[in-house]
Amino acid sequence: MRGRLGRSLVRAGRAVVHAWLRSLHFRVVAATVLLGTLVALGLGTYMYHRIADGLVSRATSLTQQEALTQRDNAQGQFNNATQTDLTSLRLLAQQIAGSVGPRVGDQSVGVIIERPADNTFPPMGTVSSAGISPSIVPAKIKAAVYHDPTHLQIQIISMSVDGKRVPAVLVGSRVNIPNAGEYDYYLVSPMIAESQMLGIVKTAFGLGGLALVLLLAGIAYVVTRMVVTPVRSAAHVAERLSAGALNERMQVSGEDDLARLAMSFNAMADSLQRQIRQLEDLSKLQQRFTSDVSHELRTPLTTIRMAVDMIYASREDFAAPVARSAELLSRELDRFESLLTDLLEISRFDAGATALKTEPEDLREVVTRVMDATQTLAAANNVRLRLHARKPAVAPMDSRRIERIVRNLIVNAVEHAEGHPVDITVSANATAVAVAVRDYGVGLRPGDPSMVFNRFWRADPARARTTGGTGLGLSISLEDAALHDGWLQAWGEPGKGACFRLTLPVRAGVPIRRSPVTLSPDDSEAGVAMPTGNSLTIGTSAAGRIDLIDPTRGMR
Repeated sequence: MRGRLGRSLVRAGRAVVHAWLRSLHFRVVAATVLLGTLVALGLGTYMYHRIADGLVSRATSLTQQEALTQRDNAQGQFNNATQTDLTSLRLLAQQIAGSVGPRVGDQSVGVIIERPADNTFPPMGTVSSAGISPSIVPAKIKAAVYHDPTHLQIQIISMSVDGKRVPAVLVGSRVNIPNAGEYDYYLVSPMIAESQMLGIVKTAFGLGGLALVLLLAGIAYVVTRMVVTPVRSAAHVAERLSAGALNERMQVSGEDDLARLAMSFNAMADSLQRQIRQLEDLSKLQQRFTSDVSHELRTPLTTIRMAVDMIYASREDFAAPVARSAELLSRELDRFESLLTDLLEISRFDAGATALKTEPEDLREVVTRVMDATQTLAAANNVRLRLHARKPAVAPMDSRRIERIVRNLIVNAVEHAEGHPVDITVSANATAVAVAVRDYGVGLRPGDPSMVFNRFWRADPARARTTGGTGLGLSISLEDAALHDGWLQAWGEPGKGACFRLTLPVRAGVPIRRSPVTLSPDDSEAGVAMPTGNSLTIGTSAAGRIDLIDPTRGMR
């Protein structure tokens, strides 16, 4: 039972915290109720104590006057007593104590006549009014009467009346009884009426405070709603605009500040819509131009290819300079065809016309095929390819696109390895499969890992592009990885090489929690919690060498 209650309280607390963080309306109303409650409690407490102090002061003053009158009356009766034996005196004391209540006008008012400790006469005994116990007299007031018997001593005490504890005013003094010596004379006046009045005041303050808090809450709710409703409307319209509904606008009513806000918001939306339309038209023109140019170049390029192939095949019959020119022409034409193919692929990405055809496949087989195809290039560069793959790495993938990514990574590593080996690692975990291509060549300078996936980017702008392809390979690879909801990340350090890692989800729609392959020499410093969704996360090691690239950058 306690566990269920505890869980319910935790859920309620979380709901309140969630409402506090998400709702301005709730925060304003809750803050108003809290502050109103504090003000009502503070003001009510202050007024209650002031009223209580006034009632106590009034009751004390009246009781003090009455006690003085009753003591003088009792002293006169003792002085005029005709019989002064102890029995007669006790009967007279009982008569005095019994007549005080009706005389004062309250049956609960009583008198206590008690022999003090310094009285050396024979004891007459303690006398008190009916219902009044002598034990209610505290030792403090007895000591005060003993040390100053000529003045009235007053103390507020608590006593039981009809089974209820109520405060009372106790006034102490002394009377001199013939043949019995001095006796303490106490008049007790319970503040029953004052207690009842304070109860009424407390109830009134409580109900008034509650009504005030509820009224403040209602006012805060209504006033805040007047402000929050347009803000929520603006948030809803902004969300619709961000979702692509560019015709959404806020409703304008009135001429106040909120109406001007709505008009300004609508004007901003109109301006954004015009600019977005212009950008979309420009983008479409650029995409159409790229696609048309690429397609139109196919026909003359085919003719040029046939002529170049014929010239290249007959280069042995030409003079040395002409033969060299034929070789350069054939090589540059190969690069031009590759560039044209990449441009067509980029135009398809920009137009959103790409589609995946995924099937489960082992990433090791893809890597093996690429390694077999690049052995000739590796041998020409005196680079040894080393594969590290111990367990299956099966995931749904478009093998053509993944093979293109891996080919780009391995070819780049071979061309920049400077004769050092290239390590290719394949692994898998519960949510992802990954391949990392690590070379030990020139590496990347600080800031380069965040730029390598840009189109036509070069590490050294002054260097002529004679190797490495078109400059679009890594950009296309990043788009291919994003189509698979995967990551393509880079790390590098000058003189220590570079590492590129491709991570793919094991199941479609299940986000990658962690890559199974390390990216840097020390991922413990770099932080292996990888970016998710569309966010760009850049984590740096102690040397500032890790850059985690946004897998969706460049998507349209």
